[in-house]
Amino acid sequence: MIEVLSAGALATVQDLGRTGALNLGVGTSGAMDPLALAAGNILLRNEENAAALEIPLFPFRVRFTHSTVFAVTGADCAPRLDEAPVLPWWAHRADAGQVLSLAVPSTATWRASRVYLCIAGGIDVPSVLGSRSTQLRGAFGGLEGRPLRDGDRLPIAEPPGRAKTGFGITPPGLALPLEVDGLTAVRVLPAAEYDSFTPSSHEALWSEPWKITSQSDRYGYRLAGPELRPQRPMELRSHGIVPGVIQVPHGGQPIIQMRDAQPSGGYPKIGTVIDADLWRLGQAPIGSRIRFVLCSWDEALDASAATRRWLSNARRLVELYCNQGAVR
Repeated sequence: MIEVLSAGALATVQDLGRTGALNLGVGTSGAMDPLALAAGNILLRNEENAAALEIPLFPFRVRFTHSTVFAVTGADCAPRLDEAPVLPWWAHRADAGQVLSLAVPSTATWRASRVYLCIAGGIDVPSVLGSRSTQLRGAFGGLEGRPLRDGDRLPIAEPPGRAKTGFGITPPGLALPLEVDGLTAVRVLPAAEYDSFTPSSHEALWSEPWKITSQSDRYGYRLAGPELRPQRPMELRSHGIVPGVIQVPHGGQPIIQMRDAQPSGGYPKIGTVIDADLWRLGQAPIGSRIRFVLCSWDEALDASAATRRWLSNARRLVELYCNQGAVR
C-alpha cells in the first residue's frame, strides 16, 4: 500500500493502455510516455504493462506503508526519499513509513514533464476492459475513474520477489534524442487529407515551430502557429482516429490527439505522429515548442524497431545485472 500525501493535480493510475476497445467507443488511455512506464517496470522486473502512477504536476508526495522496491522514471524531478536524494531511472528500496517527494522537473538534464512512479508488483486497482488505466472522460479504470487526491491509499500487487536495487538505466531522452533547431521533434506521416491542404500549409507544417498551448491535456495538444488552410472547404463525416492524429479544425490551428482522445472525429487530418515518437510528445511541456519531421512508412517502421531494441537492451542489461547478485 502507498498513501498519497500531496497529489498535486491530475495524477492518475496508468498502464500501457486499453487497446482493443475502440469499436466500443472507448479510447486507449494509458501512459502519455509508455516508454518511461515500461522501462520503470523493467527496472523492477515487473510485467511491462504493470500499472504505475503518472504525475504531471508537482510537488507530489507519497508514503510507503510497507517495505518495497520502486523506480521513478520520466522527467528528472529531483526525487527524495525522506531527506535523501535518490536517482531517477534507478531501482531503490523504501522502508515502511518512508516518504518519497517529487519536485518540479528540471530540464537541465533532459526535457520532460511527466514522472512515473513504478512499484514492485504494480498498482493493484481493478482491470476494466483489459486495463488498469484511468479513463477520465468515462470516469472508470484507475482509482474510481478519477485523479488521485490527498489521503488516497493505493494497493500494491504481491511482488514476484525478483526486484533488486542499486542499478539504473539511461533515460531515452538521452539515449534516443531527436531535436530540430534545439526543439523536441516528432516524426509525422502525411495523413488522408494531407494533399487537400495548400502548399504554404505544407511548408509551414514542416518548417515552423509549434507551441503547445495551455488548452492542452491528455485528450489533445492544441498547437499555435501559422494557420493551416485547405485548398477548398472540407466537410467530413466522423471517422475513426487514434492517438497521434493531427487534425486541423476550421480555425487552422492543429490539434494532436493524445492518449485520452475520443475514438472518432470529423476534422481533416494533415498528418499522424508516428507511434514510436508519442512518448516524446507526451513528455513535451505545456508552453514548449515542437517541430514536425516528415517521415516515410519505412522510416516509421525503423523508428519503431529502434524503440523495441532500446527496451530489449534495457531488459537484457537488467537481467544480466540481477543474475550476477545485486543487493536485494
